[in-house]
Amino acid sequence: MTHRISRRTRVFCAGLGAGVLVPLTVAVAPATAAATPQATCTSNQSALATKLQKDITTALANRRGTVAVGLHDRSTNTTCTLRPTQAYDSASVVKVTVLATLLWDAKKHNRYLTQRESDLATAMITKSDNAATTKLWNQLGTTKVKGFLAAAGMTRTKPGANGYWGLTQITVQDEQKLLALLTARNPVLSDNSRAYVLKLMGRVVTSQRWGTPAGAPSSVAVHVKNGWLSRSTHGWRVHSVGTFNGAGHDYTISVLTHGNSTMNYGVTTIQAVAKVIHKDLVPTRAQRYTPTTDPQEAFPAVPAS
Repeated sequence: MTHRISRRTRVFCAGLGAGVLVPLTVAVAPATAAATPQATCTSNQSALATKLQKDITTALANRRGTVAVGLHDRSTNTTCTLRPTQAYDSASVVKVTVLATLLWDAKKHNRYLTQRESDLATAMITKSDNAATTKLWNQLGTTKVKGFLAAAGMTRTKPGANGYWGLTQITVQDEQKLLALLTARNPVLSDNSRAYVLKLMGRVVTSQRWGTPAGAPSSVAVHVKNGWLSRSTHGWRVHSVGTFNGAGHDYTISVLTHGNSTMNYGVTTIQAVAKVIHKDLVPTRAQRYTPTTDPQEAFPAVPAS
């Protein structure tokens, strides 16, 4: 179920169980402007690293809130990071981890997903369906989720307690590790599993295709998962993770934010970062991806306080 953007600051409903280094952690209240954060970039192409570092920093100038950024492009061995180990409430971004856990567990037991599991997974990723996520989260249990996180090396990710999967603690460092598993052969996820997750992330409904895809050229395939959540502390959490392949590049982007005054403010911050990354990596006059002007997402249930 999806909801239009609201100005609510906390949610009282209950019942739904609700990835590169250089740490720099600065907590900023929603109403306080922070000093411009400095991204750190490295690359086989030094000019590219310099340009990305400058442009990402410029994109974040005068933006309020606390922003973490992760970028890796295999083609040029380019990496950019900002606050890679800052923890954020996951909101719906954790749904990719839930699906990866389901597929990892199925592989361990040498079985295919059932039709029920496939239907739930499709709804969870393409529509960000919360009820479907809760059913899979409860089926798996936090023990299996923790098992996958250990296998994936996602050591800083902490599953949400008491069924509140939307309060799972995530970092850019770990989200980039997850996206790396989805986009290259590895012993954790089978090739079929990786292709399945990317297929669903490539079929996300239009109203949820905002964030990291902003400004991607038409020659690049887009796979995305977003999330947002408002609480009484840190204001709006707004996140977007995506994988991009084409035009001679193979890259992943994670942008996590909190301390936003509104959801749209967070979306604008993420898309400002994404646009300069796509432009610097794939300079082209070809048509670029324009995200929806009416971004929506499913709103995970969280505790009342």
